[in-house]
Parts: sequence; structure tokens; C-alpha cells
Amino acid sequence: MDFKYDVIVIGAGHAGCEAAAAAANLGSKTCLITMDMNKIAQMSCNPAVGGIAKGQIVREIDALGGYMGLVTDKTTIQFRMLNRSKGPAMWSPRAQCDRNKFIWAWREILENIPNLHIWQDTVKEIIVENGEIVGLKTFMEVEFRAKTVVLTAGTFLNGLMHIGKVKLPGGRMAEPASYLLTESIVKHGVTSSRMKTGTPVRIDGRSVNYDLMGVQDGETDFHKFSYMDTGIRHLKQLQCWNCYTNEEVHQILRDGLQDSPLFNGQIQSIGPRYCPSIETKIVTFPDKTQHQLFLEPEGETTNELYLNGFSSSLPLDIQIRALKKIPAFKDIIIYRPGYAIEYDYFDPTQLKHTLESKIIKNLFFAGQVNGTTGYEEAGGQGLIAGINAHQNCHRGEPFILGRNEAYIGVLIDDLVTKGVDEPYRMFTSRAEYRILLRQDDADMRLTERSYQLGLAKKDRYDLLVEKRNEVDRIVTFARNYSVKSELINTALEYLGTTPLKQGCKLIDIINRPQITLENIAEHIPAFQDELDRICEREEETIEAAEILIKYEGYINREKLIADKIERLETIKIKGKFDYENIKSLSTEARQKLIKIDPETIAQASRIPGISPSDINVLLVLSRK
Repeated sequence: MDFKYDVIVIGAGHAGCEAAAAAANLGSKTCLITMDMNKIAQMSCNPAVGGIAKGQIVREIDALGGYMGLVTDKTTIQFRMLNRSKGPAMWSPRAQCDRNKFIWAWREILENIPNLHIWQDTVKEIIVENGEIVGLKTFMEVEFRAKTVVLTAGTFLNGLMHIGKVKLPGGRMAEPASYLLTESIVKHGVTSSRMKTGTPVRIDGRSVNYDLMGVQDGETDFHKFSYMDTGIRHLKQLQCWNCYTNEEVHQILRDGLQDSPLFNGQIQSIGPRYCPSIETKIVTFPDKTQHQLFLEPEGETTNELYLNGFSSSLPLDIQIRALKKIPAFKDIIIYRPGYAIEYDYFDPTQLKHTLESKIIKNLFFAGQVNGTTGYEEAGGQGLIAGINAHQNCHRGEPFILGRNEAYIGVLIDDLVTKGVDEPYRMFTSRAEYRILLRQDDADMRLTERSYQLGLAKKDRYDLLVEKRNEVDRIVTFARNYSVKSELINTALEYLGTTPLKQGCKLIDIINRPQITLENIAEHIPAFQDELDRICEREEETIEAAEILIKYEGYINREKLIADKIERLETIKIKGKFDYENIKSLSTEARQKLIKIDPETIAQASRIPGISPSDINVLLVLSRK
């Protein structure tokens, strides 16, 4: 067997799967190395994909030709579009998936991609020559040679799990940790540190009193994750449930804090602020008498349930005693307790925007090793790392997404520019241009770029072109079609909006909040004919056209702002200045600029500690 590859990907989690698939589909000879082929794309925590801002990332992965959206649609057991009460910039798809089917759907895809091999083993050492990675060694003493390597080891690097005072080495429950690899990387000058995350108790559904819980049903409209015409509609869905903690629960948890690894000094590393453990919640919010919990199924054919909101590293007996004080869990039986896990990560400011190391050439980092949390953030990074690993092999141009192009662009720019002081999680609030980065238009933003690169295939591109043409046709019709008041007023009153005093363009009527394309089309035969001409994905196309019409002013205003900032992105400064000797910069600015070494003025402006006056200094110097 030949152990020489263009791209080797270490780790088959969500980042690793997307990285390996992207590199191989672009034509690189690729090898994906994983400890366990039966745990490919394992959903270590909640078997759910998407959510606020995360759903947008999955839509972007799909638009670029990745697989997370397709696998999610294929294995969904409940689908919902979150934030419907807000504007479309905030709409976020979320799906509960069948954990086991998700693994096997991914494995089937990977095993059938040309150019992609899978090797089951554990990597212990990277091989670096003259500052460039050239291969790696495994615990089976196999030596691989590679032009590029993508590290996506997740929580496995020196992983250590905590349940009260019990410490278990491992990267996931019942799975071994990865040793020696961190040390192999650090000795070349890359800095690492420790982070912490956690996961809740898993419950036997046969022991739950569902009558004492609220029911949360899924949605069965046309929405899904992939833009591809898969024919999937989530018509058959499982229920989720919700309940609340109470003061009795909180008191048991408080009494057990002395045995909590988070509060007794046993865990020293940084945990996620936005997904805190239940013990952290009762300490941080001492006045709250209850916290909401969500009980979610792990699959179609299992009794295993996930208790969202009850992440914990407290001792087993405390977790069970506290849970039994919730009426629905009075007779609870569990499969295993919640636990915390500590693991190594690498400072992402040591990376380029391509996710290549600034220190070791052709070594890429993606996923939780960069200090992020979440399958979606990992998948987005993995896709970009896999693309750029391929580009490096074949002397292609770097593939970088801007902050005005994608949430993935925001994610990576935040990581390499600002670094992390806690596990990074994506939120819509992190994006300056979230009206431009909606879940409905990720294909419009990204598929053509990916098609030009060679990753998105022609069938995906053809669907985009057809959708874009049909949306443009609908918008043009609405902009040009005149409506006479005497012919439409009865319909307007029926739809609950003010009659016209004189005729107007159809687009002006559609802009009213009570009006949708479909309800007004029922009263304008010519417009109904236009909508009936849509060939593919009618509901998706109509929604996209309606959003463009109703939010045109907001979209155009945000584009103007983005264009102004884009000008600063064109002013390259990397390697042009000796920051240490620019005394007109503040001391903090000099230190930060030396550390980050930003590519452009725009990136420099986003570095914490860089003031507007520092940016003005750089602008003046760049003109000279």
C-alpha cells in the first residue's frame, strides 16, 4: 500500500469529514485517518444540527458543496425554523437527527468519494522538515508522507473527562484520548492551551412521565437544510418535550458544589459561557427559581434521550438525586451521567485566513482544536481547510470568505484576528452584515464561487441559475406591473389592509406587512400565472423573491456599508511595516500588530486593542 498523499486529514469528526470530502472532490489524493471507522461524524453531544446562526453555517456548507446539510436532511427526526417571529435575517433552521443514521450516512458518502481513502489508526507525531510538514507517524508505526495535513482532532488531544472526583482519560465517553500529538506540534513553536466542555445525562425514555412535560412538535413545511432538489420533506417527525428545574433541584446542586470539578479547582481550563453547566447556572443566576430543560430523542429506534440544558460534571449520585426532584423524572433511570471534558487547543491567531499555520507550512487546523465549539463551526472550518489544503498542493489561489460573504467568513476572521478566551460559538450578533447573510440566500452568495473553484458540481450550479432567474423574473414583474385601485381594493380589504386611492405598482402592495406573494396572487391572475411558471422548488423560490422585495431597502443599505469596509480590505499591509519602531502607534497596538500580523487595514481594525487613531496612522503610512 502506498502511504503518500496530497492531503491527509487527522480526525473524522465534522471538521475532518468536510475537509477530506472537499479535498478529494477537488481532485487531491486524500487520506482520512480516524481512531474508529464506526464513529465517523459522531455527534458527541446533542444529536442536533443548526440553531441560531449555526443553521446559517450549515446552509453555507451546503451551498459550497459540502455534505452536512444533505446528511442532516437524510437523518432528521424533527425539524424547526427558529426565530420566525423576527425578520428573515434571524431565521435559523434546526434539526434533531438520528445519531446512528447520521454516522452511517456520512460513512456511505466518504467511502464512495473517488480519491479518498480511510485509515483506522491514531496519529502520534507530525514530521516537519525545514519548517514544512511532510508527513506523520501513527501508533501502528506506519509513516505517511503528505504535501499537506489538516488537523481536526476535536476533544481528543490529551482528553480528560470528569464526573465528580472521578477522572477518566478519553476524548469521548468510552473512547481513548490522543497522546503525544500535541507535544509533537508544540515543539515546533506552536502554542497550545486547555479548554473544557461538557455534556448532559442520557435518560432511558421508559422511565419518563411524559404527561408532566410540555410537548414540542416539529414543522412540516418545505424548509430543510440542503439547496439540492432531494425531494425530502420532513413529514414524519418525533416529538420533543420540555420541563423546568425547581428550588429542590437547585438546593441539591448547591449542596454538591464542593464536589464539583468546576468549583473545587479540579478543572482549571476555560468552559463555554454560552452553553453552561447546570451547576454554573445556579451559581451565576442565584435568584432564578427554575431553568428550562428540553428532552430530545437520540433516534427513531432507541429509548435513549438527551436532556438539553442539564450539562454537568457533578458526581453521579448528585445528578440523579437532583433529577428525581423534577416530577417528570421521579422514577428516572439513566444510561450514563453527564460529564465534563478537558482537551488541548491551539491559539487560532497562529493561523492564516486559509486556516494554514503561520509557523508550520502546509499544516492546517480546523474545528475544536482552534478553540471553537459546535458541529457547525467545525464543519465550516473543515470545508475551508480542506479546500485550501488542496489549493496548496496544486498551487491554487487561497480560498477565503469575507465577513460580508458568509458566517463562515465571520467565524474564521474572528478566530485568526481576535483569538479566543473561551470556546467560540457563532451568534447572529457576531456578524455586522447579517441581513446579507440570511439562511435563504446562502446559495446565491456562495455556490457560484464554489462552482468556479470546482467543488460545487454542475447540477447544483444549474439549480442556482434556475432559481436566480425565476426570482429575478418575479421581482421584475412586481416592479413593473401596475395595479388599478378599482380592481384590487376589495381584495385588499379582505386581506386586512388599506384600500388604494389610486393605482400603483404591484411591488408597493407587496411591501405591506399583511401581503404575501401568494395571497395577493390569488387576486391578480397575471401574477398568479408568473408564480405558476416556477419549475423547481416553488416554495423556496417564492420565499426568496418575497424577502428581496420586502427587505430591499435594508439589504441595499447594508451592501453600501459592506462596500465601504471592503475598500479597507484591499489595502494590504502584511510585511510592509516594522510595527515595533512605529512610535506613533500605542504600545498595545504595536504588540497586537506584531502578534497577529494582519493582512489588511480592515483586519487590523478588528483586532481588540487597536484604536481608530492607530488605524489612521496605518492609513497615512500605507499612502506613503
